[in-house]
Order: sequence, then structure tokens, then C-alpha cells
Amino acid sequence: MSTLQQKTSSGSERDQYMMIDERKKRRMLSNRESARRSRMRKQQQLENLVNQTSQLQKQNAEIMHQINAITQLYLKHESENNVLRAQIMELTDTLRSLNSILELAEEVSGLAVDIPEIPGNLLEPWQLPCPSQPIMAASDVFQF
Repeated sequence: MSTLQQKTSSGSERDQYMMIDERKKRRMLSNRESARRSRMRKQQQLENLVNQTSQLQKQNAEIMHQINAITQLYLKHESENNVLRAQIMELTDTLRSLNSILELAEEVSGLAVDIPEIPGNLLEPWQLPCPSQPIMAASDVFQF
């Protein structure tokens, strides 16, 4: 009887080891599948980051292009303003000279000549009166 019990107990031990071995195999397969899914997720995240980087670099290049275009436009207008300021100063000097000639002619001839004063805003063009109304602009002025 004791040999029969040993055979039965060794058979149940074998079954137990087989069950443990089967569990290990299932766990290993489950772990492999989980690791595969994890690698796929990481690969997808990496691809998304690469795409996002590419898109941001493209947007950055577009913004830099817009900044350069606006800077060029600003420099052009600034240059034009400087030319206009210089012309105002030249014309103001010419007007002063002509007024001096008129004053001299008035003294020599004795005739009364109406010599208008030079407006102060011509002498200081950067202090021209600003309109009291706000400047209206279209909503698409600053969109590129």
C-alpha cells in the first residue's frame, strides 16, 4: 500500500509540477505579449514626437520668415519716414529763408506784406497732433 501511495503522491506531485509549469508558461507568454505592446506604444510615442518636432520646426521656419518680412517692411517705412523728416526740415529752412526775404522786401519797399508764421508742428514733426478718434483696422491686418 505504501508503494501505491507513493505512486499516487508522486503522480499528484507531477500534476502539481505540470500545473506550476503551465502557469509559468502562461505568465511568460503574458509577459512577452505585455512587453511587445509596451514596445509598440513606445515606438508610436516616438513617431508622434518626431512628427510633432517636424511640425514645430516647420511652424518655426514660417514664423521666422514672417518676422523677416515684417522687419524688412518696418525698415523700409522707417527709411521713408527719415527721408520725409529730412524733407520737412529742408522745406522749413527754405520757408524761413523766403520769409526773411519777404521781411527785407517789406522794409525796403515800405509795403505791408502778410508773412505767415511757421507752424510749430512743422518744426517738430514728431509732435504732430494725434487724432482724437481711434484708428480703425481690419481684423485680418495682422494675420499672415
